[in-house]
Amino acid sequence: MAYFRLTAALGNFYDADMKIYTYKGCSTCRNAVKWLHNKGHVFEELPIREQPPTHQELETMLNHVGGQLRRLFNSSGQDYRSMGLKDRLPQLSTSEALDLLQQNGNLIKRPFLLTDDWGTVGFKESVWSEHLG
Repeated sequence: MAYFRLTAALGNFYDADMKIYTYKGCSTCRNAVKWLHNKGHVFEELPIREQPPTHQELETMLNHVGGQLRRLFNSSGQDYRSMGLKDRLPQLSTSEALDLLQQNGNLIKRPFLLTDDWGTVGFKESVWSEHLG
């Protein structure tokens, strides 16, 4: 089930296509959401495990990270390790890797943020400030 979060404080601007995929148990995700709220952004928050990004969103993000497929993966996660992806990933086609991510939200690096013209995985305040203000 998706959940939707909007801020309505005076002075906010509407980010028509800002989506952030998060995991509720992830402190980095909570910090990212808090940062967005503090900056007055309006966004849709989606649970990455229950509703992973679409194949198209993953392709879009891959372009935003310079085609570096490994950057989309949560390489410190149990699923990544148990599936032996450190060794398997180089042999997978881009399509196979994106299918794997789309089928298992645990494999995706989070938070996963897409706007209408920018996207990133992980939360680095300096990078987010540069692109989102």
